[in-house]
Amino acid sequence: MDQAIFQVSLHTVLWIPLYTLFGGIASVLWSPACFRRTGPRPAGYLNLLVASLGFTHSLLALGAIWGQPAQQVSFTWLQVADLQLLLPLEYSSQSIGAIAVITGLNILAQLYAVGYLETDWGWARFFASLSLFESGMCALALCNSLFFSYVILEILTLGTYLLIGIWFNQSLVVTGARDAFLTKRVGDLILLMAVVALWPLAGTWHYGELAEWAAQAEVAPHTLTLVGLALMAGPLGKCAQFPLHLWLDEAMEGPLPASILRNAVVVGTGAWVLIKVQPVIALSPIASAAVIGVGAITAIGATLIAIAQIDLKRTLSYSVSAYMGLVFIAIGSGNSQAALVLMLTYTLSMALLVMSTGTLIWSNITQDLTQMGGLWSRRPISGLCFLVGGAGLVGLPPLGGFWSLLTLMDSLWMRHPILVGVVLGVNSLTAFSLMRVFFRVFLGQPGPMTVRSPEVLWPMVLPMTVLGGVVLHLPFLLHRAAIVPALSVVTSPFALLLIWSCLMGGGLAGVIYGRHWAQQPVRLFWPALQDFFAQDLYTAQIYRGTIIWVVQQASRLIDWCDRYFVDGLVNGVGFTTLLSGQALRYNNTGFGQFYILTILIGLSLLMLLVTYPILS
Repeated sequence: MDQAIFQVSLHTVLWIPLYTLFGGIASVLWSPACFRRTGPRPAGYLNLLVASLGFTHSLLALGAIWGQPAQQVSFTWLQVADLQLLLPLEYSSQSIGAIAVITGLNILAQLYAVGYLETDWGWARFFASLSLFESGMCALALCNSLFFSYVILEILTLGTYLLIGIWFNQSLVVTGARDAFLTKRVGDLILLMAVVALWPLAGTWHYGELAEWAAQAEVAPHTLTLVGLALMAGPLGKCAQFPLHLWLDEAMEGPLPASILRNAVVVGTGAWVLIKVQPVIALSPIASAAVIGVGAITAIGATLIAIAQIDLKRTLSYSVSAYMGLVFIAIGSGNSQAALVLMLTYTLSMALLVMSTGTLIWSNITQDLTQMGGLWSRRPISGLCFLVGGAGLVGLPPLGGFWSLLTLMDSLWMRHPILVGVVLGVNSLTAFSLMRVFFRVFLGQPGPMTVRSPEVLWPMVLPMTVLGGVVLHLPFLLHRAAIVPALSVVTSPFALLLIWSCLMGGGLAGVIYGRHWAQQPVRLFWPALQDFFAQDLYTAQIYRGTIIWVVQQASRLIDWCDRYFVDGLVNGVGFTTLLSGQALRYNNTGFGQFYILTILIGLSLLMLLVTYPILS
């Protein structure tokens, strides 16, 4: 009987995206314009119910597929004449495991939102957008086609716009939603070019068939380079990589519960697609080097920028870009397994960090680190969860970040030894950044905004503590799944280097911020360098001086042409018609012979004009 339940759940795993899609559509019934008596809260409870149903279904399906070979399923999506488009799906431990992570985090994020948005009237829109997010990510995990993955990524871009713009009466929220949508559209447009170009080259969009084609492809090197770079462009925007990274920082203006999914899972959707098409990118050494270069630049630059921020949300948003940069390094070097392990450990730890900092912002009504302090005695649960999330993110054994970074460094050493130094540097700087936040927020004397700061509501504390337990037990789960070995058998020399990099970064932060031996806020010996990192490498200014300036000048030129040429021509024709009509109205005498004379004169002039070349 139990085995039958497992098999039924596996065969119906496609229903999981439909659960939350139904919940999102049904949420419209509880918008303020529809039901004023009940209010919007039932929308949140309904979406919590369908998310729990999806999580239970995914666990049953994972139990059925675990240790079994992947199953390929396809449905006819469009059939017109000789054109037939199939929707291929893959049921595997990897895809269904990803769905279990997505649905589980969505439950915690929605429960967290119940407390965080307790007095907000936008519940219906918010929970509907969250359900659209989950539905799209679950469908992307199952999808085995590049074309349909692109379609789903577009849906997720729309979901990002809707979630960021929930509070549409605030100017920064509107700007953040707009910039996030437009920035992603840049990468998506280039990705669409690659999707279209691959069809005549490979004759398929199926990921498995693309890998088989890549193993024996005979295509011009420059064509493969262009296709590989275009395939990278879409994930580059989704994962907030340089230079398309500014949208993630602006997206933090939206409700923080949405950031739990966006910063932890949604940013990884681009990397998920990039892993699937990695065999195609590997055909071009230039494209692979570009993926590695973008990842390395973003990882180092974003970590340094995070250290220079005094805003809690900005610090976390740049750490997101940094770790997605490490994922890019893993993919570009051909280590897809290391990329997947890194994405899993990063996802859970970053979600916990967002939750713990969200509780601070909710009760203290500020995001400024300089106005906080002394919260350890008042907020011990938030402090412990922040420490657990930070320890799970960096390479501190035996937590998940240690195993993912160790796996990545072992795979990089033989072919890209320089990148091992990049990973160690990012790990050390991240430890410094997180401990800097911890010392400034939880230790020291209470700040102006933290004199009174009790723990928050239980709907926010419960998911935070549950996720903290998951992060602590993740190494055990990875070991049971034979993904990582036991800590006692680790012989890699990089393990000690990872530990030392964590201690060095965290210890330096303790010296500077824990004992207050340095001037607060810290001033570097070269102020221009500090401003360089604090201003995000002046990326926004470069945008305004290059791309935005070119668009503005082109818009002004088009406006001038439209005003004086297009409008001028139209207005000239209209004016001529009006003037001629005004002149001709005086010829209305009412006498028929006068009209006949006018017609004869006109015909004579027309005939003369036509026959003039012959007569001449």
